Amino acid sequence: MKNKLFILLPLLTMFASCSDDITGLNQDTKRPTTTKAEYLFTNAEHAMMDQVTSTSVNYNVFRLFAQQWTEVQYPQESQYDLSGRKIPDAHWITYYRDVLRDYKESKDLLLAEKATFVGSATDAKVLDNKIAVIDILAAYTYGILVDTFGDIPYTEALDIINHPLPKYDDAQVIYKDLIVKLTTASNALDKTNGSFDAADLVYQGNTAKWAKFANTLRLRMAINMDDVDHAYAGTQALAAIADGIFTQNSDSAYLKYATIQPNANPLYVDLVASGRNDFLPANTFVNKLNALSDPRSDKYFTGKISGAYKGGTYGELNVYANFTHLTETIKNPVYPGVLLTYSETEFLLAEAAARNIAVGGTAATHYTAAITASMQDWGVAAADIATYLLRPDVVYATATGTWQQKIGEQSWIALFNRGFEAWTSYRRLDFPVLHVPTVTYGDITEVPKRYSYPVVERTLNKTNVDAAIAKLTNDNVTSHVFWDKH
Repeated sequence: MKNKLFILLPLLTMFASCSDDITGLNQDTKRPTTTKAEYLFTNAEHAMMDQVTSTSVNYNVFRLFAQQWTEVQYPQESQYDLSGRKIPDAHWITYYRDVLRDYKESKDLLLAEKATFVGSATDAKVLDNKIAVIDILAAYTYGILVDTFGDIPYTEALDIINHPLPKYDDAQVIYKDLIVKLTTASNALDKTNGSFDAADLVYQGNTAKWAKFANTLRLRMAINMDDVDHAYAGTQALAAIADGIFTQNSDSAYLKYATIQPNANPLYVDLVASGRNDFLPANTFVNKLNALSDPRSDKYFTGKISGAYKGGTYGELNVYANFTHLTETIKNPVYPGVLLTYSETEFLLAEAAARNIAVGGTAATHYTAAITASMQDWGVAAADIATYLLRPDVVYATATGTWQQKIGEQSWIALFNRGFEAWTSYRRLDFPVLHVPTVTYGDITEVPKRYSYPVVERTLNKTNVDAAIAKLTNDNVTSHVFWDKH
C-alpha cells in the first residue's frame, strides 16, 4: 500500500497543478515565433554575399557572361541559356526573399525597439547605426536588381498584404532614390559608436567603414549613370568623394567564410565539395593576360600547358584535363567573398576623370593606382608590379585604344572572380571586346546585357511585368538597362 501511495501522490500533484487553460499546449517551444534583429541581419548579409560569390549555374552565371570563365562538358549557360534552369527566378527570389525581406524585418524590429527605447544615449546611437547600415545594404541589393533586370518592384515591394502584386518602378528613378538613401544613411552614421558588432560579417560593426562603403557605392552608381545624365552624375560623384570613399585596400568590403558548410565559401562548395570539374578559365581572358605577361596570371590560374597558360574555348565543349585550371586560392572554404574594393574605386575615379568630372588627379594616375591596388591585393611582388606598369601596352598614354578600352580592359582583368561587376563594367564601357559563341540559345547574336524577367513574375504579376517590358520593347537578354546606352 505504501508503494502504491508514493506512485499516486505525484500523479495527484500533477493533475492538481493543471488549469482549464490549455492554450499553451499549442505552442511549439522548439520553433520560436519571434527572433532578434541581429539574427535576421546576419542571415541577410550572408545570403547577399553568397549570391554575388556563388558560381552555381542555378544562381550566378556572371563570370560566364564576362567571359572570365567558361564551362566544360555542359556549356549551356556560356551559350546564354537562362531558361533551362530558371536562373533569373533564382537571382530574383534570393535577393527579394532571402536578402531584402530579412533586412526589412530586421529594420522593423529595430524601429519597434526605437519607439519604446529607454536605454543610454550610447545605446540609442548604436541602434540608429544599425538602422543606417541596413539601409545601406538594402540600397546595394536593390541596385544589383536594377543593374540585372531594369525596372523592378521598389516602392510597393515586400508588402504582400497591401501590395501582393507590386508595380514596377522606373529604374532611373529607383537609382536616384537609392543614392539619396545612401547619402542619408552615410551621414546618419555616428562613427564614434558601433552597430552590429560580431553580427556584421563584413565590417564587424565598424561604422566608419560602412560610411565609406556607402559613399563608394554612390560613386559607382553615379558613374553608371553618366551616359544618361552627365550633370547629375558629376554632382553625385563629387558629393560622394567629399563625404569619404575607399582610399586603401583595407577599406574593401570582404566577408571571410568558415571552414565548414553551410558557412564555407560557395566557390568551395561548387568547385571542390561538389566533386565536379565544371569550369575553366576562358580563353578570352587567359589570352589577354598572356599577351600582357600579366603577373596576376600566376595568382589567377594553375597548370600551364606546354609552358603557357591555356584557357578553355568560351562557349564550347572543353576537356578539363587539356586546359589551365582556376587557382586553388579561391577554392579554400574560408576564402572571402567581396562586395566592393579599393581597386574598383580607383578605376571608377579614372573613368570619372576621363568623363571630365573633376575628381582630382588624372585618368592616368587613377588607372595606375587601380592596377597597383589589384596586384597588391593578389600578392604580386612589388618588382613585378613596377615592371608591368612600365609596359607600353599598359601605360595609360601608350596603351591601345580609347579611354574606354584602356580602362575597360584593365578593369576587367582586375575584376577577376567578380563576375557581376566585370559584366557591369563591360556593359558600361563596351570593353573588352567579347566574342559570341558559335552556338547560342535562341540564336542570340551578342553578349547578354540583362536578365529577362523571372517566369514566376510573368505568371503571377503579369500586368506589371508587361508594363515594364513595354518600356524595353521586349524582354530579351539583349535589351539594355537604362544606363547602358551603347
